[in-house]
Amino acid sequence: MTIKYIFVTGGVVSSLGKGITAASLGRLLKARGLRVSIQKLDPYLNVDPGTMAPYQHGEVFVTADGAETDLDLGHYERFIDENLSQLNNVTAGQVYREVIAKERRGDYLGGTIQVVPHVTTEIKQHIVKAARQLQADVALVEIGGTVGDIESQPFLEAIRQLRNDVGRDNVLYIHITLLPYLSASGELKTKPTQHSVRELRGMGIQPDIIGLRADRPINDEIRHKVSLFCDVAPLAVIPITTAASIYEVPLLLREAGLGELVVERLGLQTASTPPELSKWEAAVTLLKKPKSKPPVRVALVGKYVELHDAYTSVREALIHAALHFERDVEIDWLQSEKLERGQELERLRAAAGIIVPGGFGYRGIEGKIIAAHIAREEQIPYLGLCLGMQVLCIELARHALHTDAANSTEFDPQTKHPIIALLPDQHALAEMGGTMRLGEYPCVLQPGSKARAAYGVDEVQERHRHRFEFNNAYRDVLSAAGMTFSGLSPDRRLVEVVELREHPWMVGSQFHPEFKTRLQRPHPLFKGFVQAMIETAS
Repeated sequence: MTIKYIFVTGGVVSSLGKGITAASLGRLLKARGLRVSIQKLDPYLNVDPGTMAPYQHGEVFVTADGAETDLDLGHYERFIDENLSQLNNVTAGQVYREVIAKERRGDYLGGTIQVVPHVTTEIKQHIVKAARQLQADVALVEIGGTVGDIESQPFLEAIRQLRNDVGRDNVLYIHITLLPYLSASGELKTKPTQHSVRELRGMGIQPDIIGLRADRPINDEIRHKVSLFCDVAPLAVIPITTAASIYEVPLLLREAGLGELVVERLGLQTASTPPELSKWEAAVTLLKKPKSKPPVRVALVGKYVELHDAYTSVREALIHAALHFERDVEIDWLQSEKLERGQELERLRAAAGIIVPGGFGYRGIEGKIIAAHIAREEQIPYLGLCLGMQVLCIELARHALHTDAANSTEFDPQTKHPIIALLPDQHALAEMGGTMRLGEYPCVLQPGSKARAAYGVDEVQERHRHRFEFNNAYRDVLSAAGMTFSGLSPDRRLVEVVELREHPWMVGSQFHPEFKTRLQRPHPLFKGFVQAMIETAS
């Protein structure tokens, strides 16, 4: 079967939900029995988001093969339930680096290197390679940024060229735009959409489908107006109104007829018509309906809590796990630096559970250690993720050794008690980007542990993103203080999961379990955490 390509662009403003729209369409197509790949093209010059501050970019999502990628890949994986790879996120930095490397090697035989054709050819090769690796029937490709951005132009030129390369019948363009609402006139305005489409057409791309984003209902009059001025069929103007949950979007797009339209336009042969979404629909119905049981309240202690996108996968994992118990989850976002100043402590103690997610750098660390201390002393269920596991160990070591000197060499290189430290083979590393332990590694779970009970299996594969490790010189000290090393690497050299024996649920993982959660298949550690909150509250 010939690979079909769907390109999703955005106009008027950024953060329109192109990623959710692409992921939702992927879900609709997969529910028809099609093999789907999704790729994100990011126009920034960073090689990847790994060295970018969360306030700049939000969460860095890590794939199984160790790529540090855009957070949209997390949405892609959760919606289409496929493990993606480094090929599924392409940045301008990667493209230019590869073009320059080829020029230095002489691959271009002394030619003048230009954006067209050299950069655009490199982009097209990335697109085709990702689709072929997953043996996709349909390759969905989201172009980051907004039409009109200077940095996006090579990517738009590449997808324009690709339509001729693979055949016009094998490519479809979807353009997502915003309909702003003017309260003074009580109207949704279509003019920005018209200008955005005109800009796109100026690049040589005529959209086949236009998605209209709005916070208010979109009537047929508006759709027909957009159809007339933007030269698309009325049925190809799709309303995408803001939903209470992102998981509703596939159902909204199904009702709008997007799936049928795409199948018809691309001539796709599908195994299931209409799409099989009954389990997804049941989960969304349960998510939306009022619950008879009270919500679980979780204190999330971090230093980027002002931007919730910095913890996207953690938030989704909590939603999935709570839904398993037919509960809603209420997240109380606590700034760890405020805990250091003695603020927000009562909010922390009032939570049914405490979660400390990953992060880097010393700022706010002592606040996270305070959160671990309160969780241990007051028997509040605790889940530590990556850095959250490390502060759990540091806090217990300070208690066991009767000193505040216990620390990580990341925060205090001269600490007398380096509970967390670099491995010997990491000391010579000079670059920050891509030099951590990244991607999936095996973890052997210890019999009788809470972690083993949660997973129900002896060995798991989990995704990592960290540089510092637990210092094995302190295993005996912490074991005597009540810690069980319940997850280890197969050679027993690396500590992967720790937990406290005399505690309802105080578990920390060196890996990031949140990256593998799914709406209908919540991650075992998050399920165990939520269950512990429910049991301790009853």
